[in-house]
Amino acid sequence: MQTVEDTKPCFPLFNEPEYRELIKNKRETFEETVSKEKIAETFAWTTTQEYQDLNFKREALTINPAKVCQPLGGALCGMGFEKTMVYIHGSQGCVAYFRTYFNRHFKEPIAFIADSMTEDAAVFGGQKNVHEGLQNATKLYDAKMIAVCTTCIAEVIGDDLGAFIGNARKEGHVEKDFPIPYANTPSFVGSHITGWDNMFEGIVSYFTQATMDGKVVGSNKKINIVPGFETYLGNYRVIKRMLKEMDVDFTYLCDPEEVLDTPANGEYQMYAGGTTIDEVKDAPNAITTLMLQPTSLEKSKKFIESTWNHEVPKLNIPMGVEWTDEFLMKVSEVTGKPIPESLLKERGRLVDMMTDSHAWLHGKKMALFGDPDFLLGLTKVMLELGIEPTHIVCNNSNKRWEKAMKKLLESSPYGVHAKLYPGCDLWHMRSLCFTDKPDFIVGSTYGKTIQRDTLYKGPEFEVPLIRLGFPIFDRHHLHRMTTLGYEGGMYLVTTLTNAVLERLDEKTKFMNDTDYNYDIVR
Repeated sequence: MQTVEDTKPCFPLFNEPEYRELIKNKRETFEETVSKEKIAETFAWTTTQEYQDLNFKREALTINPAKVCQPLGGALCGMGFEKTMVYIHGSQGCVAYFRTYFNRHFKEPIAFIADSMTEDAAVFGGQKNVHEGLQNATKLYDAKMIAVCTTCIAEVIGDDLGAFIGNARKEGHVEKDFPIPYANTPSFVGSHITGWDNMFEGIVSYFTQATMDGKVVGSNKKINIVPGFETYLGNYRVIKRMLKEMDVDFTYLCDPEEVLDTPANGEYQMYAGGTTIDEVKDAPNAITTLMLQPTSLEKSKKFIESTWNHEVPKLNIPMGVEWTDEFLMKVSEVTGKPIPESLLKERGRLVDMMTDSHAWLHGKKMALFGDPDFLLGLTKVMLELGIEPTHIVCNNSNKRWEKAMKKLLESSPYGVHAKLYPGCDLWHMRSLCFTDKPDFIVGSTYGKTIQRDTLYKGPEFEVPLIRLGFPIFDRHHLHRMTTLGYEGGMYLVTTLTNAVLERLDEKTKFMNDTDYNYDIVR
């Protein structure tokens, strides 16, 4: 058992004899377990083509979808504006889930609030919750803005959020001019990227929809950057750095970089950084608006084009060499600023890295899952490296993404055999890894159960996970890394190459057996 002198973490503590006996007794006494033989038989069947065929006929069940719900995306968007408190109109459990989800990924305290709807609000409506919640929030949290989004309970009963906020102003619960943009973000449709898009459109429309008189496109000589649902903090930094090196004046519309990476200096910061309200109001005066995740921002793009009269350029997410080239050349075109030598050198270093690692990556087969634009960018990088994508699962895809992905895959000999699985989940991916084994699976932490299951069948069936995407709960500090631009390409090449080399060492480390290839130089 545990002692003060010898305190063990849960592993290896639960492997001690007394705990193993405790767990064994619990199973035999309280759990309706089946025999190990039956478990093995059932497991073996789930690895077959027969099971996969049945698995892909599922219609009413999703298992491990590799996506999160709308209000989580709306919450991340709200955090990107200066001194903004994110307010969830819904149950306390939902907002606790969102806070915990981000806390586990960013390893930071996350400040959201909820108006804690319960059974009575579900029957009679949640207006009272909104009025009391907004009144308390404006008094307690010293915010410049409260960004409100909704959860399932509010959407199912049809709460009119706009009317509730308007009535709160009329009845004096909040000041009439206090900014309270909102978005309807029902959890039962869309995903976190939809919620981000809805919340962003809600915020920029709140501050600019009725004040377009006097706005002149290009008059502030800036460009706007819209990141979309972005959880790699290095990506905010690398875009800013590249634009500064080009001497381009810009506004990052939604920038949670600082609040999600505050320093440990002994003082808690509820707010840090973020796009200011004045910057949002001035955004229609920009030369144009560039969207870094174009397939996921349809609602925001429509608003910016129709209301701000911006010609939003058709770009891809700036990942890899060619798509980063496209991004920088478009910035240069619309601003008239040349691409500096420093970025050309950085590009050359990335190409050099790709050349160095090409021999190890060429022909490797990798299955991918994640969000739409990230998958497009990651696939582009892989094709540039000679990696062959096999199965691409995107639960929260759309027709626009499917069309773009097919076009991308058809453009390279390394992509012609890849298969797309829009709307599928990780239980589908599990079947695919058994029946058509790739060398690696690339995605978030949730892919580790697939690695465990494939290993359970035998070492030769194991499909190792390379952690890229969101969320990453079981490794530290990867959220600070960079996947965009040439710098991001360097990180991706490093991550993919070293995963291949680590796997090779795992297979060749057995003395007097496979260690003829356990090389010092790779």
